[in-house]
Amino acid sequence: MELPKYHETFLPILETLNSAESLKSRELAVIVKNNYYSHLPEELLKQKTSSGSNVLLDRILWGKSYLKMGKFVSYPKRGIVQITEKGKQVLVKGSLSLHDLQNDQDFINHRESVKTEKENDIDIDPIKVENASPQDLIDSGFSTIEKQVKTELLEKLKEIDPYYFEKVILILLKKMGYGDFVETLKSSDGGIDGIINEDKLGLEKIYTQAKRYNENKVREKDIRNFIGAMSGDTRKGVFITTSTFDDSAIKKAREAHHSIILIDGAKLVDLMHQYNVGIQVKTIYEVKEIDNDFFEEE
Repeated sequence: MELPKYHETFLPILETLNSAESLKSRELAVIVKNNYYSHLPEELLKQKTSSGSNVLLDRILWGKSYLKMGKFVSYPKRGIVQITEKGKQVLVKGSLSLHDLQNDQDFINHRESVKTEKENDIDIDPIKVENASPQDLIDSGFSTIEKQVKTELLEKLKEIDPYYFEKVILILLKKMGYGDFVETLKSSDGGIDGIINEDKLGLEKIYTQAKRYNENKVREKDIRNFIGAMSGDTRKGVFITTSTFDDSAIKKAREAHHSIILIDGAKLVDLMHQYNVGIQVKTIYEVKEIDNDFFEEE
């Protein structure tokens, strides 16, 4: 006997949520464990990961996360999970394999929304995992976790108050090594959300504009208004959005006499992940190897 893989928990998770209006994530995992896997040997049920977490609960929580990517479940509010109509349709069908999930269009769109060039290079097909080296598996595992964190981070940014989103951007730029920042007045900011010092002494200034969009793209008009709002004391600006820029906006920024940097949602969460803004370190793993110098005779 062995513990179920994370994708083998899909149906138990959906069945559990279908019988409840909504559940807390941890509560959901415990109920699934008790109702579907309590027959397993005690040594399996108590098995721990290298970081000390319960393996089965961890796999159930990962199963829930993947179901969320495919819109089979939703998070109506922080820490709460509920089944969607799409999830209920799966129960009628009676099956949802890993292959089904990987070919689901909502799942594909979700993964693509925050994919970077680096992640394109290190994805590993779970079906071919037996051909991967231990280092490949480590890299793939870290990539998967990183991608999930970035996906959830982008979703969180799209939900927070627009004014607080502007402040998050200024905090990020400060973490990146720029100088102090000033938030502009919200009632009459003229298209400028913040002013940051390019250097610690404040000799050069950079204007910022932050647009918290869900689906709408930033258009050429937005870039034009941003440039128009910039005063004569700077020719540098950073325009950040949680969505993307359309071609005309990119063209306008590129051809402007000002130096305008565009940061879309994928690049934004990449920077936030890199500089630990809005996230925290959960676990540190040590990978050890033989110290050959130790065994060298003098």
